[in-house]
Amino acid sequence: MSKCEQCIVRQFNSLKTLTNDELIRISACKTSKIIRKGDVLFKEGEHLNGVFCIKDGVCKVSKMSENGRNQIISLIQKGNMLGERSLISDEISNLTAIALSDMDVCFIPKEEIIKDLEKNPTFTLDVLKTMATSLKSADNLIVDMAQKSVKQRLAETLLHLLEKFNINKDGAIDIQLSREDIANIIGTATESAIRILSELKKKKIIDFIGKEIAVLNKKELEKIALGF
Repeated sequence: MSKCEQCIVRQFNSLKTLTNDELIRISACKTSKIIRKGDVLFKEGEHLNGVFCIKDGVCKVSKMSENGRNQIISLIQKGNMLGERSLISDEISNLTAIALSDMDVCFIPKEEIIKDLEKNPTFTLDVLKTMATSLKSADNLIVDMAQKSVKQRLAETLLHLLEKFNINKDGAIDIQLSREDIANIIGTATESAIRILSELKKKKIIDFIGKEIAVLNKKELEKIALGF
């Protein structure tokens, strides 16, 4: 089990602001676990008794609407932390996190993080900044759902995925999302997402490599995202 003070992953999240002594203390009480693809990290309605630090892998974070449709709020990858919001508000989680690939995660108990929030203002400020960024993304998502077409949202999503996950050795975006997942990101029915993806493929803007998607014409995709 790697030690927090030696872990390179912490450089990508709020843990980078902790002192060496604080990291040594957290390292002594954290637990590491492997989460298999498709397994749940936590569910909506659960009490989170700590935070997750993602050492490797990707998970989707979603919210179930009243009509029973899943809305994917974000994709969390290596280096990110999960669960800070529920921890600070001391409320049950209003989101569900499911692994999209095999994941290596560390779980840090609530009482340890609370100690650092109380004693280390630099850490507290960094956590608040991360939460503010998440809120900004949520605001943008609400506006996009209200004002942009499904086709625009799909084009935007593909560009965002390309930027966030880069390209794998086959030339595709380096993340495996089902067509249902894509529909749940853009807030539409799976059939609509499949139809627009097929349309983009016919126009040679994208291509399918197995279950993955390759962007062939980024400029055209950018035009569609802007509503042209």
